[in-house]
Amino acid sequence: MSYLETTHDVYKEAALTPDVGLCCTTNPIWELPGLKIPKIMQEMNYGCGSTVHARDLSNNPKTLYVGVGGGMELLQFAYFNRVKGGVVGVDVVDEMLEASRINFKVAEEQNDWFKSEFVDLKKGDALNLPVDDNSIDVAAQNCLFNIFKAEDLKKAIEEMYRVLKPGGSLVMSDPTCEQEMNETLRNDDRLRALCLSGSLPIAEYVKALTDAGFGTIEIRARKPYRILDPKNYPTDELIYIESIEVAAIKDPMPEDGPCIFTGKAAIYYGHQDFFDDDMGHILLKNQPLAICDKTAGALKALGRDDIYFSESTFHYDGGGCC
Repeated sequence: MSYLETTHDVYKEAALTPDVGLCCTTNPIWELPGLKIPKIMQEMNYGCGSTVHARDLSNNPKTLYVGVGGGMELLQFAYFNRVKGGVVGVDVVDEMLEASRINFKVAEEQNDWFKSEFVDLKKGDALNLPVDDNSIDVAAQNCLFNIFKAEDLKKAIEEMYRVLKPGGSLVMSDPTCEQEMNETLRNDDRLRALCLSGSLPIAEYVKALTDAGFGTIEIRARKPYRILDPKNYPTDELIYIESIEVAAIKDPMPEDGPCIFTGKAAIYYGHQDFFDDDMGHILLKNQPLAICDKTAGALKALGRDDIYFSESTFHYDGGGCC
C-alpha cells in the first residue's frame, strides 16, 4: 500500500466517524457576523491553522479549497462569496465529500444566508485538479501539502499555480519542522497521513513554492504545533513541530529572485525626514516599514548607521515594500 492509499484510508475513517483532533490542532472558528459553524463541522476540522483571511476575499473571489475536511473552511469562504459555485471544494475521498454535503444541509438550517449551491464539490486529486487554467482567484489547502513526498508536493504546487489567475493567491497552513527527522519517521505512512512526519523546514517549504514560479511569498504566522517524543514515537530526541500560515502570490518572478516576507522591518532614524535608496524604498523617519528578505539584504549592504533592521518575526500582515 502506498502512502497516498494510507492517507486515503485515514480520512475515509475520519469522514465516517468524526475524530476530534485526529491529526491537527483546531482551526480558529472565526466569529463573523451572521455566520454559525455547525458543531459537526468543528468536530471534522482537520486543519492546523486557518486559510480564511478577509483581506484575500474582497470582490467575490472565485475560491478553490483542496481537501474539504468536513466543509468548515468551505462555509467560511462561501460567507465572502455568496453565489452559485463561487467556492469549489475538491477531495479524493468520496466519504469526505458526502459528509460535507450532509454538513452543508445543517449549515443551511443554521445560516439564513447560506445555500449549499454556493459550494461546488468535486471528486478530484490534488495532483490533477479538475479545474481550468487561470480560473481561480484564491486557492487554499490546510494541512495537506505536508503529507506529500517531494515529487508529489512539486506536482500539487504546480497544479495550484496552473489554476490560479495571474495575481491570484495560494493560501496555506501546514506543519513545519527545523530539526532533522530520522528515516523511520519519514517512512511511516500513517504518521505522514497524520500531518506529523512529512513536515519540512520553512526554507524548503518556501523554495518548493518559488520553484513553481510564485514571485511573492508571505509568511503570515508561525505557531507551536506538536512534539514527537521518544516515549510515543520512534525517535531518540524530542522533535518540535510548528505550524505556519503562508500565502504565495502568482506574481511575475522578479529578475533578482522572489520577494519573501518573513516579518522583517526597517526603521530609519537619521537626521532627514525620510531616506530614499533610489530603488523604490522610502523609509519615513521612525516609521517601521515591512520589507522582504531581499530588500533587507540590499539595505543592509549600504552600510548605513541610521537604519535599524528587525529579525524575522515570521508574522507578516501586509503593507511595506520589496
